[in-house]
Amino acid sequence: MGRYPLGLPAQLKREAEVWAAAQGVSLNQFIMWAVAEKVGELRSNLDDPGFPQITYRRGAAGVPTPVIRGTGIRVQTIVTAAKQWEMTAAQIAAEYELSEAQVSEALDFYATHTEEIDQAIQAEGALERTRG
Repeated sequence: MGRYPLGLPAQLKREAEVWAAAQGVSLNQFIMWAVAEKVGELRSNLDDPGFPQITYRRGAAGVPTPVIRGTGIRVQTIVTAAKQWEMTAAQIAAEYELSEAQVSEALDFYATHTEEIDQAIQAEGALERTRG
């Protein structure tokens, strides 16, 4: 195991010590655990850096779904509005209280991730047909 000197601000160190004690581990173990969790989270990040307004959200089933950052509006909703309902970007933006830039980025994301979004749309359609 490698060693790394770590300088923590005093207040952060005190808080980490409290949390470590509450977990029943040493401060060193707690810091190693926290770093491992953060690295794992970053490793599992599905976001495409080419689309900063799009992020993935995990729903109740744990399935990652691309949404417009800060809104919860799924990219597939924007795609459905554009393709099936033949709405313009301006109409979609007005309907969902988005900027046209957000709508454009969602549609550009779709152009790059077509198979993923189309599969989600098809799966949702199949689910609706079994319920209906």
